[in-house]
Amino acid sequence: MMNRKSSILLFVFTLLLLQVNAQESSKKELPAATKYTIENCINRFNPEKTEKTAVGYQYWFIDQNFLEDGETVKLSVVGPNQATHPPHKHAGDEIFYILEGNAQFYLNGQTTTGGPNTTFYCPEFSDHGISNVSNQTLKYLVIRKYPKTAK
Repeated sequence: MMNRKSSILLFVFTLLLLQVNAQESSKKELPAATKYTIENCINRFNPEKTEKTAVGYQYWFIDQNFLEDGETVKLSVVGPNQATHPPHKHAGDEIFYILEGNAQFYLNGQTTTGGPNTTFYCPEFSDHGISNVSNQTLKYLVIRKYPKTAK
């Protein structure tokens, strides 16, 4: 029979082994064609690369083609008392992070407001929207994964 000290050591060893296995299985190898470097992994805001919208502009920090899984990060800037589009639904979750201004959040028929340092999570296929409800510019980040299209 094992004594208490041996049982504890065996338990600790088993936990360490499980953790090492979990870390190994969670490592993802980059596709050979993708070369991530310090130069292309840093994106400093460049006003000359903004895309004008009907209510302001947008800037892609991580665009739809940079990462293999389609994950994106976009800055949206919306003028006072406007919205980029009406509430809508789509595949994939979406997260908004408010940087400046006051937003109205719409989710499945309910609304509330939030200001800087507020996040808004929109589950897949939920009816959702965001709009500027102030007389100042609204700036927020959009984090979303777009499905990859066949090339």
